[in-house]
Amino acid sequence: MHAPIGNFDSAAPAPDRLDALTRPVADAVRHWSGTVPADQILYVDTEPDWADTATFVEHYGRELLEQSANCVVVTGKRGGGTTLAACVVLSTTRVDVNGVVRRRLGARKASFAAMDTATGETGMEYGGITPVGLPAGWPVLVDSAVVDLPYVLVGSGRRRGKLLVPGKAFAELPGAEVLEGLGVA
Repeated sequence: MHAPIGNFDSAAPAPDRLDALTRPVADAVRHWSGTVPADQILYVDTEPDWADTATFVEHYGRELLEQSANCVVVTGKRGGGTTLAACVVLSTTRVDVNGVVRRRLGARKASFAAMDTATGETGMEYGGITPVGLPAGWPVLVDSAVVDLPYVLVGSGRRRGKLLVPGKAFAELPGAEVLEGLGVA
C-alpha cells in the first residue's frame, strides 16, 4: 500500500501491524471505535535513528514538516495534586504550556513531564509517544490545526515506525479536547 503522505517504501493498516506497536498503542488500535475506521490508521516502518523531526523530514520528505504532529506529556500542579495530560500540536509549533495548557488543566503551574514519567506512565518510548493508546482518564489536548489535516504523521509508541492518522480521528480519541491556539509559532 502506498502512504498518503511522505516518501515511505510502504504503509500498512495499523490493525495488520499490531506486532510493531507497543502494547498500549496496539490495544487502542485493536479496540478502536471512532467514526474513522481503524484500517485508515496506517503504520509505516522507519529508521529509529531518524525519529527526531528535523532528521526525519530529511529522509522521508520535507513536506512532512507541515503534516507532522508532536505528542508531548505535560504535568499540571495545583496544591498537592498533579494532573498528567498529553498535548498534540503540529511539529512546526510549540505547546503553549504556560498559557492554554495551564488554564485548561486549572493548574497553578504546568510544565513538560520528566522523560521517565512520560515513558513510565504511557508505556511508550521517548521520541515515539503518540496520543493513540494513552492511559484512561488523561486529558488529550489537540490543536485544531492537527484535526484540519487529511493525514497527520505521529509517533507509533516506539522510535521505530510512525502512524499516519486522519486528522479528524484525533478529535475522537478518548479524553480529546480540540483547542484553538494550543500550538504557537
